[in-house]
Amino acid sequence: MRQELMSLPKGLAEDVSRNLVMVARLIDEDPEGAYNYSRIALRLASRVAAVREAAGFAAYANQKYSEALAEFRAARRMTGNVDLWPVMADCERGMGRPEKALDMAGAPEVQKLDKAGQVEMRLVAAGARRDMDQLEAAIVTLQSPELASHSVQPWTARLRYAYADALLAAGRTGEAREWFAKAVESDKDGSTDASDRLAELDGVEFVDALVDDENDTEAGPEDAAEDDVEAPEPGSDSHIDSDSDSDSDGDVKGDRSD
Repeated sequence: MRQELMSLPKGLAEDVSRNLVMVARLIDEDPEGAYNYSRIALRLASRVAAVREAAGFAAYANQKYSEALAEFRAARRMTGNVDLWPVMADCERGMGRPEKALDMAGAPEVQKLDKAGQVEMRLVAAGARRDMDQLEAAIVTLQSPELASHSVQPWTARLRYAYADALLAAGRTGEAREWFAKAVESDKDGSTDASDRLAELDGVEFVDALVDDENDTEAGPEDAAEDDVEAPEPGSDSHIDSDSDSDSDGDVKGDRSD
């Protein structure tokens, strides 16, 4: 990206790079903010492929799939790179065209993708099958050497999760539980909610410790035993703080976590 920006005048390159940095920082937690920064970068340097790609991802994060697809196509024309092929296919899904996504999954471009890209394309294709209510076809689509492998790769948790979710949708609960458990094993950074899904299947009910703490607090000072409060001596200037005559305790529960 830095190399691409070197084609711009120095001052302009710095302005564009600042906006791209903000896109990267905000895209997960504040997609709308990231989108706004991407539009500024796009206005400043629309002929830079990295800018078009960043604008595409920002639009994608805001579910502006038509706009995202246009930006991804522009970036691909500029670079000739096929890395964006899976996310372009997913944009087609977002626009309500799963058949087009499936066509892209069978295109020659897929063979040019690296392993991560091919797994991503498989996930998109399975999602397209589910969009078309073809659950068994979605399950078969996800069955692959990557799914069966015992080695953990960056895509392993998401692949296992998608497979478990498809099994559950098809009513194959026992198999779904097994694969949610496998997804948990490989999801070291909490990129999925596999642990929560597994707990739901096992009938585990989580209690919000914060709610319990608030309920205890609502009991209030009026419920505190009067014997626990030492009365001030007659004539004393001391007073009792109504906020300090009772304490409430709550359990702290660990949280799983994209």
